[in-house]
Amino acid sequence: MGYEWLATFNAILNGIAAVLLVVGWVLIARGNWKAHRAVMIAAFSVSTVFLISYLAYHYLVGHVSFGGQGLIRVVYLCILVSHIILAVAVPVLAVAMFVLAFRGRWHRHRQLGKVTLPIWLYVSVTGVIIYFMVYIFFPSRKNHAETVLNQKCTCCSLA
Repeated sequence: MGYEWLATFNAILNGIAAVLLVVGWVLIARGNWKAHRAVMIAAFSVSTVFLISYLAYHYLVGHVSFGGQGLIRVVYLCILVSHIILAVAVPVLAVAMFVLAFRGRWHRHRQLGKVTLPIWLYVSVTGVIIYFMVYIFFPSRKNHAETVLNQKCTCCSLA
């Protein structure tokens, strides 16, 4: 069995994180800070598992090409570039939010949350969009051929 399932797993984790972020936002808007705290810890945990899984997947598989051409490729690259740039900030922002909450610095926590939530949510949602664009709607024939070859090589090396 190959590692392709990790890409789907990563997309599912991103989707779960996005849902948890929206639920956490609704909960705090309603004043339910205890439930908000629990949901945000869950969102952080899911995103942490995602990051570990994502890094492991790309370590094992390497680069995955986008198969689309023309205008859709431009759209994909715009989404991808913005996703990557903002994804670098998410762990830093998320940890800062937890530190502020832990220290009881609620005013600063709320201020930073107004920046962190949209960025984190954008990164989670665009992660799912990128998955669908690369693996479902516009898969590269090269990726499929390399996956089959890698599976055969793995099987040969195990024998």
